[in-house]
Amino acid sequence: MPDFPSFEKAIGVTFRDRGLLTQAFIHRSYINENPNTGLFHNERFEFLGDAVLELAITKFLFDKYPNVTEGELTSYRSALVNAIIISEVASELSMNEYLLLSKGEQKDNGKARQYILANTYEAVVGAIYLDQGYDVAAAFIIKTLAGRIDEIVRKKLWRDAKSYIQELAQEHYSLTPVYKVMKESGPDHDKQFTVGIFFGSEHIASGKGKSKQEAETSAAEGALEKKGWRE
Repeated sequence: MPDFPSFEKAIGVTFRDRGLLTQAFIHRSYINENPNTGLFHNERFEFLGDAVLELAITKFLFDKYPNVTEGELTSYRSALVNAIIISEVASELSMNEYLLLSKGEQKDNGKARQYILANTYEAVVGAIYLDQGYDVAAAFIIKTLAGRIDEIVRKKLWRDAKSYIQELAQEHYSLTPVYKVMKESGPDHDKQFTVGIFFGSEHIASGKGKSKQEAETSAAEGALEKKGWRE
């Protein structure tokens, strides 16, 4: 088993029942590969932690931004509570070192691992809630995740990239961006699209994704960065 006392020290939470913390790091694949361990995977903890996370962040944003509308607060929360940011926070907390995975999952360090880490963070929140209560779980969330909101608001990362780039393109250039599929690769069940975003005939940026929509969003993000409109 991983050295969980070192993790407890790092996050500043000492569990009364360390079995809860252990379960938070057990991926379903580990149980499938080791069915006779008597252990359980973390998906129920993830379900609970997701609800605690949403409440804690909602209250944090409500208090921090008293003059912001409900719609914008919802966008702030969506930008903060997403798999990419949560997985980055999980990585910073070295959660990857404590994961219990199947041998196959251990070899995959791509997007799948990103989602596993995000789910594990939520499972840890659930474990803290069960062991220590809401206040301690919320304090952990605020300490580790909530600080990301300042950059999100400053760079307007809460804005939908495609809508935002369209608004700015119309403001600065009096035109609407056009998206063009530049390349398709891979089999039908695992397509990869490369999409370019154009201002008139000028190719501004390209993005990749497993769907045209995902690739367009990536291209829009790239255009915002290239134009310096995220600063």
